[in-house]
Amino acid sequence: MTDEEFAQLKTNGVKVNYYAVCPRKLWFYSHDIRMERESDRVSLGRLLHERAYRDKPRRELLIDNLIKIDLLESEGKVLEVKYSRRMKEAARLQVLYYLYYLKRQGVTGLTGELRFPKERRRQSVTLTEEAEREVEAALREIRRIEQLPAPPHVEFMPICRRCAYIELCWG
Repeated sequence: MTDEEFAQLKTNGVKVNYYAVCPRKLWFYSHDIRMERESDRVSLGRLLHERAYRDKPRRELLIDNLIKIDLLESEGKVLEVKYSRRMKEAARLQVLYYLYYLKRQGVTGLTGELRFPKERRRQSVTLTEEAEREVEAALREIRRIEQLPAPPHVEFMPICRRCAYIELCWG
């Protein structure tokens, strides 16, 4: 991906996560239709994020007013804390995007880690060439979905029951 194309496609981590979860949710979020404020699950996740791993030398960084990462300073890890492993592929893609973004900014040598404190689990995330291609494809597809005139149709999935956007989609 050229620097020019990346400059046009770069986005925030939430959109990358939502892309992996549901293109309809991504479309709503990208068009400033935000339902997360009303969601108890989102509030629980935010609380867990704030309280987890207080003993670690962790620093939250906002980069280019676009991506917000947690960095474990002593370990050189980009950390993402999630409520559960149900959406681990979306979380993995989000961390890969952070690593990719940082690499494009000249920051190398970092690894990623997903942490699920309630389950006492972790998963390492490494930016490989294949993962870079996956991120680039996701960025292109995110842009395509954002430019649709209406939200894309999706089939009902089990995760819809817990989604903050359930009323918009299935109300």
